[in-house]
Amino acid sequence: MASAPGGTWAGNLAYSARELVEPTSTDELAEVMARVDRARLLGSRHSFNRVADTTGTLVGLGRMPAELEVDADRRVARVSAGSTYGEVAPRLHEQGWALPAMASLPHITVGGAVATGSHGSGDGIGSLADGVGAVELVTTGGELVRLERGHDDFGGAVVSLGMLGAVTTLELDVEPTYEVAQTVYEGLTWDRAVEDLAAVTGLGTSVSVFTDWRDPDRATQVWVKDRVDEPRAGDPTALGLSPADGPRHMLPGGSTEHCTRQGGVPGPWWDRLPHFRTGFTPSAGDELQSEWLVPLREAVPALTWLRAMAADLAGLALVCEMRTVSRGGQWLDLVPEDSVALHFTWQPRQQDVEALIPRIEEGLTPLGARPHWGKLFDEDALARRLDDAFPQHGRMRALRARLDPRGALRNDFLERVGL
Repeated sequence: MASAPGGTWAGNLAYSARELVEPTSTDELAEVMARVDRARLLGSRHSFNRVADTTGTLVGLGRMPAELEVDADRRVARVSAGSTYGEVAPRLHEQGWALPAMASLPHITVGGAVATGSHGSGDGIGSLADGVGAVELVTTGGELVRLERGHDDFGGAVVSLGMLGAVTTLELDVEPTYEVAQTVYEGLTWDRAVEDLAAVTGLGTSVSVFTDWRDPDRATQVWVKDRVDEPRAGDPTALGLSPADGPRHMLPGGSTEHCTRQGGVPGPWWDRLPHFRTGFTPSAGDELQSEWLVPLREAVPALTWLRAMAADLAGLALVCEMRTVSRGGQWLDLVPEDSVALHFTWQPRQQDVEALIPRIEEGLTPLGARPHWGKLFDEDALARRLDDAFPQHGRMRALRARLDPRGALRNDFLERVGL
């Protein structure tokens, strides 16, 4: 039942837990949660910091029973927290249903993704947590608790950082299935982007702007994903864009076979909204990641700051991605208002990345930036401004005290960031 804990997906951190336990039923999970002195929950390991680590027991949910059941009248799908989006999405599509958004890679677990505030993108499209209507979890007292939309405590239930218990199932909002066409464009200058950012982000249902910062004046690619049933009226040519002459990977030298279909060919939502295909290694694999979500109204000064750092960024960043995300309502939400996400995929040089992060945050923090909970950022700096960044963190701590009164789910990461 117990095994070695291993480390993160990217291999940048080895977990310090003494054991990994993987229950196969809710009863077994409840027994584990009630007996351990220190515990954290483990999903797909796609984090780059110690948010999921513990000196005690890691509880993996990958062997819990797989569940997917659609309530057509309520338009919700009940899914296992340990399932990946790549497992859930095709099955939903086969039954005639769809999710409104997906992250750039489908390899992550549903429970872990929403707990850390992960997101897809698009004007008017919220984070993955925004599409969760109910959460069921097992507390460290072995009790099964259900928190649903409208409940006083629901604001802490989804983006929970694993502070409340082991999430077993979630209810996700669904809608009738749809098709998406994806086209990659080239030729965007940053001057044109900041002149009319809304025109860029409005080119499709979901828009990602990529750059490696080697040219501080020009983005490398613009990925536009547009719903066939609700096409946008954006005009790429008005922005100086032209379609790529073949499939693209956003990383230099990356295999396009790993990416979802491009060229404007319509296909199922689950095979177009992510950037990467389920059966292949996403992104670079051997990498580090950081991300900051900045209020959309501050997007232009944020981009101006990063352009001024281009020479330093180009030597360390494999690629940077800019996307929009609509506001959410969770207490630890990364998007309390409509925001722009600035995501960095770094070379696997952790000391260099950690040395550069304070300079990035020097310009982004005064603009209201919030770091992604599962990626690399200055944890001590966040603790110093927690009241401003997450004004409802006190409610979260109070809820945690009720559901985990013995503090078994606390870890060094939560202490460092002030939670």
